[in-house]
Amino acid sequence: MSVISNRQAIPVLLAMLAAPVSASLSAQEQEVPKADINVYGSPEPEAPVLTEGPEIKGIITARSGDRLKVATADGASTVIAINDATRIKANGGLFGVNSSKLAADALLNGLPVTVRTLQSGDALVASQISFRSNDLKTATMIRNGTAQQFDEQTAATEALRGRMGDIDKYNIKSTTNVYFDTGKAMLSAQAKSELCATAATAEGMDNALMLVVGYTDSVGSDEYNQALSEKRAGRVINHLQQACGWKPYRMLTPTGMAEADPLASNDTPEGKAQNRRVSVNILVSKGLDGM
Repeated sequence: MSVISNRQAIPVLLAMLAAPVSASLSAQEQEVPKADINVYGSPEPEAPVLTEGPEIKGIITARSGDRLKVATADGASTVIAINDATRIKANGGLFGVNSSKLAADALLNGLPVTVRTLQSGDALVASQISFRSNDLKTATMIRNGTAQQFDEQTAATEALRGRMGDIDKYNIKSTTNVYFDTGKAMLSAQAKSELCATAATAEGMDNALMLVVGYTDSVGSDEYNQALSEKRAGRVINHLQQACGWKPYRMLTPTGMAEADPLASNDTPEGKAQNRRVSVNILVSKGLDGM
């Protein structure tokens, strides 16, 4: 007869007790179904896809925060956004928008620029903005001169204020008229050539300024003709500054006069053709004429 001591019996008993417990737990694990796990939340939004956009050449006409409005030679205006990745170049100098205060301040109203863009949906983002350093100096002069009122420079003060009521303070040295097709504001090749010739003539005069005035014939409503005359004047301004090199600070504020002051009768096609014009007047302040 075998005898099992108490010391030997305890491990055996524990093993016998543990065996059914383990089996029972294993069976329970197999019987409990696994629950589905649901994760709720919004997926990360996809980054906007940027494609190459158009290159835009024109003049900055307005700026608000990180947006610029650029007027092109055809009279259209385009709003372009700038961001941290936008590069600003002037004659080979390169600096980021946020790298210095000067970089952000360089984008002044009246500055002719060339903008390379990226397209994001209907919006345009500037990848690079370039301009000539001389143009920046001119735009800076206009800004500073406006702030200081140019007390010592009468002609420049009048140019910046552009007050039509003070036209009697100037001597008109010459007037050049360029003409347009009915309802159009596109410059012909002949008109472009005549405008640059006028700019060259004015460049040879001391203290010369330009006054640009747009007109229409009698076809169309008053509202339509006012807008068309202003668009024609703007087109001439852009060409004088961008193609002919005329400085913005030497330009009196342009104006549209619709069908006022006709050169000829609007009763004939020939007369109407003469009235569809922009007059470019070379002026010199009477106080400075001959100096």
